[in-house]
Amino acid sequence: MILNIKKGILATLTYFNMFDYPLRKREIFIFLGQEDKLQEFDQALNVLINESAVYKVGEFYSVQNNFSLSDRRIRGNEKAAQLLQKADKIAAFLSGFPYVRGVSVSGSLSKNFADDSADIDFFIITAAGRLWIARSFLHAFKKLTFLFNKQHYYCMNYFVDEAELEIVEKNIYTATEIATLLPLRGTIVFEHFYAANSWTKNLLPNNYMRISPAKPVRQCWYKSLLEWIFSNKAGNALDDQFMKMTAKSWNKKTSKRKKNSRGLIMGMQADKHYSKPNPTNFQQKLLQLYENNLVDIFNQYEHSSRLTKEML
Repeated sequence: MILNIKKGILATLTYFNMFDYPLRKREIFIFLGQEDKLQEFDQALNVLINESAVYKVGEFYSVQNNFSLSDRRIRGNEKAAQLLQKADKIAAFLSGFPYVRGVSVSGSLSKNFADDSADIDFFIITAAGRLWIARSFLHAFKKLTFLFNKQHYYCMNYFVDEAELEIVEKNIYTATEIATLLPLRGTIVFEHFYAANSWTKNLLPNNYMRISPAKPVRQCWYKSLLEWIFSNKAGNALDDQFMKMTAKSWNKKTSKRKKNSRGLIMGMQADKHYSKPNPTNFQQKLLQLYENNLVDIFNQYEHSSRLTKEML
């Protein structure tokens, strides 16, 4: 039993180690891949520390014996606190756009970390059947932010609509991203979102779907007017047209192998009910790296354990 818990701890720390992000004890527990009791978890963690398989770096734990990770995390947490205040104001503004029903922070900022080059990533839920109208309005505004070098505060990368809230890809990456979302506007719609993605409990059984004290989405006369104008067949056709135009544009970028600021080939998957980064460009590569790292860390641990037994 304790061996399984130890492997779970190593797996959790290995995952976050890919981002050079050490964890607090409670964070390790809630991101474990199996449901365990706290007492058994504490025992397993202490054994791993005694075996030098896990290291306590400052107030955090890591598979790296590197105290600079602790300093990096503390600085990143402090920077994130500043950006989250800005993100809340931006979320209030974005929620005033037509058909926006929910706005949350995603990415590294949702995990309470930001470095000097951090973006503010947003996960947005729209009204059913109007995702592409909503997205087009939002991205038309984003083009203006380039004039003031504020585009990094408006990274609206992932959209779903109320008709299909379930995330199709079901893996440790998507489960972690869902569990760490920080809803800022639209409490009710995020309750529905979490209910639709209850599958994450299979991968993160100790985690709970937390809903931050999100505020209601912004209601204003021009939002209501525009939604009324497009609440017909013409609105349906326009939404479809925006989807086709956007998909065509992104397909061109992908075919030309254009890269984003992170050096990844630009790609997007477009559907009537979602707009998201192409999983093959980052997600699948990250998962493969994680699997490789797990094999290495387990092999190292088993080898070290055998040597210890032989010495005894």
